[in-house]
Amino acid sequence: MPLVRKMGPGLWEVRSTIDAGIARVLFTTIGSVMVLLHGFVKKAAKTPADDLKLALRRMKEVHHG
Repeated sequence: MPLVRKMGPGLWEVRSTIDAGIARVLFTTIGSVMVLLHGFVKKAAKTPADDLKLALRRMKEVHHG
């Protein structure tokens, strides 16, 4: 069953269990549109810093050009 949690201002994570582990997709919204920023299979308890930085950089590009 997918779950969603807020990762920071304007940044959300949806997660779902798959055969390879726990799939994560970081996303933002623009109005009623969900913009998928980065997806990965998480293996550690904490979201890897590089994955979070990539999503934040893409979110900035999406919102500010």
